Amino acid sequence: MTGSLAPPAPPRLGRGAVAAVMAALMLGLLLGALDQMIVAAVMRTVADQLDGLTLQAWATTAYLITGVVSTPLYGRLSDIYGRKPLYLASISLFLLGSLLCAAAQSMYGLAAFRAVQGLGAGGLMALAFAILADLLPPERRSRYQAWFGAVFGVSSVAGPVLGGLFAGMDDLLGMAGWRWAFLVNVPVGLVALVLVVTLYRLPHTRTAQRVDYGGAATLLLGLVPLLAVAGQGGAWGWSAPRTLVLAAVGVAGLAGFVLVERRMGDAALLPPRLFTSRLFTVSSAVNVVVGMGVFGGLAVLPLYLQIVKGLSPTAAGLMLLPQTLGIVAAGRLSGPFVTRTRRYKGLLLLGLATMTACAFAFARLAPGTPLWFTGFVAALMGLGIGLCFQVMLIAVQASAPAGAMGAASASYTFFRQIGGTAGTAVYLTILFSLAEERITAALHRAQGTAAFQAALAGDPGARRLLDGADLDDTSYLGHLDPRLARPVLEGMASAMDTVFVVVGCVMAAGLVLALFLKEQPRD
Repeated sequence: MTGSLAPPAPPRLGRGAVAAVMAALMLGLLLGALDQMIVAAVMRTVADQLDGLTLQAWATTAYLITGVVSTPLYGRLSDIYGRKPLYLASISLFLLGSLLCAAAQSMYGLAAFRAVQGLGAGGLMALAFAILADLLPPERRSRYQAWFGAVFGVSSVAGPVLGGLFAGMDDLLGMAGWRWAFLVNVPVGLVALVLVVTLYRLPHTRTAQRVDYGGAATLLLGLVPLLAVAGQGGAWGWSAPRTLVLAAVGVAGLAGFVLVERRMGDAALLPPRLFTSRLFTVSSAVNVVVGMGVFGGLAVLPLYLQIVKGLSPTAAGLMLLPQTLGIVAAGRLSGPFVTRTRRYKGLLLLGLATMTACAFAFARLAPGTPLWFTGFVAALMGLGIGLCFQVMLIAVQASAPAGAMGAASASYTFFRQIGGTAGTAVYLTILFSLAEERITAALHRAQGTAAFQAALAGDPGARRLLDGADLDDTSYLGHLDPRLARPVLEGMASAMDTVFVVVGCVMAAGLVLALFLKEQPRD
């Protein structure tokens, strides 16, 4: 790009100074990435012990909602006050939320404390990418972004192992093992705080601008009611007064957000001038769709591996390693190519097509599906995700107007989180809404078989299954006769297959949307 839209040249720093700042940023990213992988590995255990597996969507979406709202706020505030104080604040809030989560006594309490964690998480990734953009010119940036990818690779290995270790412990130093899944963040976060304080030396010129707190408030007002409707509308009734009122409040909140952003201009959380670039607009829209696909898979696939396939939390987490390796590999290969050629569209279409095909492949999962098939499809899904995320990040930063790199970088995480938040709420709602019906149907079919009746005679206590399977605490499945458990697993797998069909349709819509992307011509 040329003219006023070109971002300012980053300061020239030596390799030692760059490496020092990168070490601090990578630890901050490790804090968030490691937590996500550990929590994904222990969530079934946590939900079973707190008697709320069907409520786990609240614990996930609460984290994502506050992350969504705070992400652009961090970006804007960092443009005004500097990256360092905001990055320190994000780490501190994340640690506070982690301590509170470790003390949770119910799923609703855990959801509230995860919201505090999300307030901190909103700045961890957005500010890391903004600082990197401040630090390095585009031609050097993609190489260092691969380091960030390595952080997620390390987290994908260490997170499931630690999560499985904690989930398998009944007691550790007087507390339930799963609580240490949150306490482990404390030493990592303290080291990150020390490194940021001592190693981050980039100068910042403070600018006098308004802060768009009104935008944050109206965005929150719009998102929370709409996500509540997405999660509970089926149970309440789509035409129930409570559903309609919340939907109206949510729509009004989003309309208010748009009006506030237009009034705030360049001081907005999402400055309207960002959307004057077609590249930015289309990339952001596709980012929402990809976020829905990625977070949908992360919400459902571990449940399939642990509930349907009976894997331990550690083994289930490690089964996601091929996907993470695919993300890292695709990002490492595509980054330099896009930076050198500015050829975005082909790679983005390839990534979206791959993700679409993989979602429909996951829709074929069943209790008897071999694990190698799941791992193979997960690896291909990772390649698609890596292509999309890397392309969109470079495209968004390349389209950033002067002085708005923080807001533009934050928007990358913001739109992905928007998609992830909506996707998690919708997909888990579909899953548990269908699971009860599908399990009941499978049990009805199984009652007519001699094998099921023989197993039932040997375990009279299992007759409670005929009144409906308990989906809030599924730990009993590990001790149930396989002939009795089979209908429950078939019903869960069938509901999960439907979710992945929906994910595939969403990704296909993103593929069509990406056709409208116009590549930025090379200078």
